[in-house]
Amino acid sequence: MTDILGRVRDTRRPDQRSDPDRLFERLDAVHRFVRAVDGHLPDDRLVAAHTLIERAGARLALSPNHTVVALAGTTGSGKSSLFNSLARFEMSPVGVRRPTTGVTHACVWGPLEGATQLLDWVGVLPRHRFVRESALDGADEAALHGLILLDLPDFDSVDHTHRAEVDRLLGLVDLVVWVVDPQKYADRVLHRGYLREFRRHRDVTVVALNQADRLPPAEVPRVVADLHRLLDADDLAGVPVLATSALTDAGTAPLRGALEQTVAERRAALRRLSGDVDAVVEGLGELVGTAPAEEDLDRPTMRRLIDALAGAAGVPAVAEATEQAYRHRAVAATGWPLARGWRRLRPDPLRRLHLAGAAGDTPSSDGERDSLASNGILPPVPATSVPEPTAAQLAAVGLAVRAVAERAGAALPTPWSTAVTAAARSRLTDLPDALDRAVAGTDLGLPRTPAWWRAVNGLQWLVTVTAAVGLGWLLLGYAVRALGFPPLEYPMVGVAPLPSLLLLGGLLSGVALALLTRPVIRWAARRARWRAEGRMHDAVAETAQRYVIVPVRVVLRAYAEARATLAVAAGPR
Repeated sequence: MTDILGRVRDTRRPDQRSDPDRLFERLDAVHRFVRAVDGHLPDDRLVAAHTLIERAGARLALSPNHTVVALAGTTGSGKSSLFNSLARFEMSPVGVRRPTTGVTHACVWGPLEGATQLLDWVGVLPRHRFVRESALDGADEAALHGLILLDLPDFDSVDHTHRAEVDRLLGLVDLVVWVVDPQKYADRVLHRGYLREFRRHRDVTVVALNQADRLPPAEVPRVVADLHRLLDADDLAGVPVLATSALTDAGTAPLRGALEQTVAERRAALRRLSGDVDAVVEGLGELVGTAPAEEDLDRPTMRRLIDALAGAAGVPAVAEATEQAYRHRAVAATGWPLARGWRRLRPDPLRRLHLAGAAGDTPSSDGERDSLASNGILPPVPATSVPEPTAAQLAAVGLAVRAVAERAGAALPTPWSTAVTAAARSRLTDLPDALDRAVAGTDLGLPRTPAWWRAVNGLQWLVTVTAAVGLGWLLLGYAVRALGFPPLEYPMVGVAPLPSLLLLGGLLSGVALALLTRPVIRWAARRARWRAEGRMHDAVAETAQRYVIVPVRVVLRAYAEARATLAVAAGPR
């Protein structure tokens, strides 16, 4: 598009509305706005922007040396007569039957090079095209070379296809001359249905009070003044109002002079597109607010979301199972060896939940595990047996997600707050499985065999061996005596034999050691629970980021980009 715009530059300094560089910047901003909001806003709100981008690209790719001017008006306004008078040939049929003009006629001043493609784009049939070029004219028509003048159908025709054709062409031409007559210049359809819609195109709008010859000369200024008043009410202040008559060259001279000036400037197409951008930006302005969106959510809202998701993921149940598993494993490792067999017959609480991350040998994050699984390094985390969330927990998740959406979209216009809500809920169906994987893949921090377990286990075996030595020594003495041999002499410790002291001391020491370690085990189990709960909350928070917060932030960033690009597209007024 830059090369296309470069073709319309000249050495004169253009105003802002006809500056090709500025127009390109604004059109590019509208294009970036559309890309930014794609998927976030309803498509029906962006039709005008898409149409602008398509039409502007097509018009700028066509001849910059031609100016397309349309004569638009009601039945009986003398539009076709004015068209023929300007061309100085009978090209468009004139009559009194309604509708008078049923198809669009075009007259091209100068060579056809470049005009043919432009007329194809506008949609004028070849049999309705005329060339205003004659050797007899000499240089009389040179001032209008580059003009393509269209005689449109009557927009108040009883044939609805005529009005549709007028509406289509009014969106394509570079300049519009509204032809009115002294009897119907205040027509409500004209002003409310058309002229008011052209308030953004006042610099490419001309009003011709045609058939002025029917008025007394003294009445013409009064009617022109009244027409100016109506145009001011239509927000078209400053639009030229020219009194014309198709009967003589003098009657068309004011309009012909205005067309010659427009053709000489070759800026009407740029001004028309600038007006189109203004109109589109005005409509898009309703889609953005004045305040920027905040991406960072407040801490209470995030905490509420994480707590709700943690409850639905079964974090409390897993934390409790972690505490029980720690106690189960610690007692099995540090308890009295003679009673450990009974402990091992009881199932591990974490194994009952099918949790694989209890020993610190698995990836701790859902993202890390998914990455490894996708590369074939690690199989996906299997589903756990964590209890399904209750209805109350699911309701809490829904309320927390809604709170996130409301907080993030509080300062946004309705379409964007709706988009934020949709984004926050966009992955809710995937959230249960993601939470289950997050919990299953979390390293709960349970050590395999802490050093103090091994130390206590060593003491337990030492006292157990001591008791066994004492028992064996006593049994040996009984056996010797039973076989008739002289009884063994046991070493005495005070009044008690040493074997008896070893047996009783070993048994009592084992029981006492088990009892003394129970409070330590309970304390360590609570710490293990807190540690596991914290790690699972971190995993749940990461899942909340990926499945709730990130989609919301995508919308908020799109909103910020949309605001920035729309500000560029709006440009200086």
